[in-house]
Amino acid sequence: MSIVPPPPLVGRATELRALIDAVTRPPAVVLVEGEAGIGKTRLVRAALDRLPSGDRAVLLGYCHQIREPFPYGPVFEALRDIRGRLPAAHRLNPVTGALRAHLPELAGALPPSPQPLDDPRAERHRVFRAIRALLAAVGPAVLVVEDLHWADDGTLDLLRFLTGQPPQGLAVVATCRRDGVAGPPLGRAYRHQPDTANVVVRLAPLDASGVASLAGALLERSDLSPGFVARLHERTAGIPFVVEELVRSLPASLPGADDPDALDRAVDRAGVPLLLREAMAERMAGLSPEAARAVRAAAVLRLPAGEQLITVVGGDPAAPSHAGPGPAGLGSAGLGSAGSGAAGLGSAGLGSAGLAEALRAGVLHEHPGGRYGFRHALAQQAVYAAIPGPERRSAHVRAMAALATTEAPPLVQLAFHARQAGDTDCWVRHGTSAAQQAAALGDTALAVEVVEGMLDDPDLPARDRGPLVLMLSRFAATGLSHQRVVRLLRQVLRGDFLSRDVRGEVRLNLGVVLSNQAGDAAAGRPEIMAALAELNDRPTLAARGWASMAMPEWGPESLAEHAEWMARAEALVATADNPELSAAVLANRASFEMTTGSPGAFDVAARLPAEDPRAGVRREVARAYCNLHDSATTVGLYAAAERFAREGRRLALETGAQYPAFLLDASAIRREWLTGRWDGLRDRAASLGESATETPLIAVDLWLVLGLLALATGEWEEAVRQFHRAGLDAPEARNAPVVTAAAGGLVDLHLARGAVDEAAAEAERAVARLRRKGVWVWGASLVPSAVVAFARAGRMGTAAELVDEYAAGIAGRVAPAAHAALDAARGALAAAGPGLADAAAFFARAREAYAALPQPYAAARSAEGEARSRLALGDGAAAVVYREAAESYGRLGATHDAARCRRVLRDIGVDVPLPRGGRRGAGALSQREREVARLVALGRTNREIADVLFLSTRTVETHVATVLRKLGVRSRTQIAPPA
Repeated sequence: MSIVPPPPLVGRATELRALIDAVTRPPAVVLVEGEAGIGKTRLVRAALDRLPSGDRAVLLGYCHQIREPFPYGPVFEALRDIRGRLPAAHRLNPVTGALRAHLPELAGALPPSPQPLDDPRAERHRVFRAIRALLAAVGPAVLVVEDLHWADDGTLDLLRFLTGQPPQGLAVVATCRRDGVAGPPLGRAYRHQPDTANVVVRLAPLDASGVASLAGALLERSDLSPGFVARLHERTAGIPFVVEELVRSLPASLPGADDPDALDRAVDRAGVPLLLREAMAERMAGLSPEAARAVRAAAVLRLPAGEQLITVVGGDPAAPSHAGPGPAGLGSAGLGSAGSGAAGLGSAGLGSAGLAEALRAGVLHEHPGGRYGFRHALAQQAVYAAIPGPERRSAHVRAMAALATTEAPPLVQLAFHARQAGDTDCWVRHGTSAAQQAAALGDTALAVEVVEGMLDDPDLPARDRGPLVLMLSRFAATGLSHQRVVRLLRQVLRGDFLSRDVRGEVRLNLGVVLSNQAGDAAAGRPEIMAALAELNDRPTLAARGWASMAMPEWGPESLAEHAEWMARAEALVATADNPELSAAVLANRASFEMTTGSPGAFDVAARLPAEDPRAGVRREVARAYCNLHDSATTVGLYAAAERFAREGRRLALETGAQYPAFLLDASAIRREWLTGRWDGLRDRAASLGESATETPLIAVDLWLVLGLLALATGEWEEAVRQFHRAGLDAPEARNAPVVTAAAGGLVDLHLARGAVDEAAAEAERAVARLRRKGVWVWGASLVPSAVVAFARAGRMGTAAELVDEYAAGIAGRVAPAAHAALDAARGALAAAGPGLADAAAFFARAREAYAALPQPYAAARSAEGEARSRLALGDGAAAVVYREAAESYGRLGATHDAARCRRVLRDIGVDVPLPRGGRRGAGALSQREREVARLVALGRTNREIADVLFLSTRTVETHVATVLRKLGVRSRTQIAPPA
């Protein structure tokens, strides 16, 4: 076997420059993509070696093909060695104390641990924030995550969080294989940030010239013939790792350049036409039996492992027996490796000598933590495939025996080895335990992955499929992952091996997952209905199903149908002695009454057993209060909503109710928008949305608010995008009150842009959905805007009919927001005709009602309608009301609406100075300049800015020039949004 130097980096100059440039200009996110063996890791290492000298932390984390339940393990692995770079604990962000339990190596350098949170989602968000704060503290830093294609869902969520708002000094570099997988490596939820460098470095196979350079460097020859290079390129497909492995298998004494045919024959004799397997076989043939055993053991283990574990799995006769307790050298297997097994423990013997030989030959490589394995998965697979079947099975049995004796047996690996050893009972037992352990640790994604892998295996006995399918559906109903589960559960339900009652529960859980985690009620509700037909003999589950269907916020059915389903659930409850079920159905009844504006809603809510000693009952009451908060917010009962929120949060903390508490946080954002608490609201909504990327249901309130805020500041494209995210992308499958409000916002947007036909069309679609549902109290954010749209489109009859229908629909309902909206709608109808005096009176009454709720933005809009009507009548008081509306808009931050009112005041000769900004000084921007700077930073043209702020283009040009001068920049692209 030839002795060759380390492989050089060939044909990657452009990619190397791009990577170094991005890393040295943080914040940056770099994805290095390419197939297995293409040289991703080598490129990253070369870039790190060439970074300019300076105090930059390089943090390395690895994703593994087989992993134990260790959420965010690759990132924690990367953080373990940063102690020397940390400032004193009192200078760190206190939130970093949340990492003490995750990073025991740094515990003494971190602030005290904060109080634990009972809500795992809130705890997860705090851990994410803590990691970001820790990375900011050690910056500038490069976080390298290898093999992103093997990352668990939790790690992907964390990386999306970090790359969504990276610390200023952080560059994140991830290597990944696409392997035909659609979608971005960080998931479809990842979005590029405009202030972060986002670079994708795609590595392609080397061309013939690159193969010649690589082979020449490895062989230390410059006389390779074109035929030899062509043959080498053909048989390696230009993959650098395969080129390297093939060249390493060539004989040490190659023919000279004067015999090119002999060079070609040398390649043929190497027996590596296209497959790395044959190259590895050649290299294995040059090893002693002891070294070959070590290599084969490493291939069986798949993950880097300690010396002693490799020796035991290799079947070294000198190794201790594992019939009894395990040897001292194995210790804890840990969560992410095949066992630490530090070198020097136990017998050195022939096994240690063989491992050392394999390392010297470059077949195995040393990994961090005293572990040894292959440099690349291709090499592991090639060696593994060459092991005869009986030997493979025996090695897997030895691996099981060794791993089972460790202090914390790695259950996922035990399940893998049991499966490969043909021990079905052990495979099912370990796999089931691994899934349960992962779920208990909060790694539902791994639990789902383990069970899914077992169910995908055709050799899984039929007797074990039913319990595993049921387990999978229960995990999914309480977890966040849903895409893979939905596919598998649907596939299982197409089979016929489940009993009727198990099938019904699985289908019910599938429906819940589709409706909740996936946010797709259009797909989920039919599954729930189908499940109900299979649950005739299980009234408890059937009652839950009917109560779920009865919630009118979901689905296209009418209110009457929802009421019928609620009655069915209550009838089933009456026959079951189940307090928790009774509380669950009563919780849905209370929400049903509140969201429809029923006068008896508070009486039903008062019957909720909030002080019941049973935690399960109080957990249902916590869910009820969180839903009541949402419903009271929708109908305009904000004081009651706050009371429900306080009680719901208290009970959720007491009982560990997780999902409802997180929903409460999201719906509270909508209440803050409605009641005028806009200061910092955009940031709060966006921050909360970061932890809800995988669960659209809990984010729709956030997207709605972000859309409405964008509308109020004239950010049209952003508003449209957020309204569609809030539910207009699939209105029949989303939360109906939120969809209705989003439709109202979109109607207003079309009207603001002068697109009357589009506004009327959107209003018609939204009103049709509201009419079909029959819950008119949800129309408060839609009906006044729809009336304006119909009237401007010349459809006065349609507008009048809508007002009458709305008035009848909310009569007798306890819904203050809807009654205020009725006056606003009547004002809009009167203003479109000859009744301007009536319009002014209706708008004034709506203004007063909105102010009492309070809904200050809606009150300002009604004030503007009143002022417009008074102005048309020649009433001198119009200017005063216009000024009040402009001031109200300004206090909220509704810059587009405020500019519209100021434009009218200027037109009628009233001077309206802009409110002064909070900062002084010659270089400080005025309020108008700040508005212009914000729109410039969003990429708006001068013409578009003029339209938003109701200014002339020339005036905008003057403001832009002033902003550039005051900020000391030369280009519009250098203007950042004002703080």
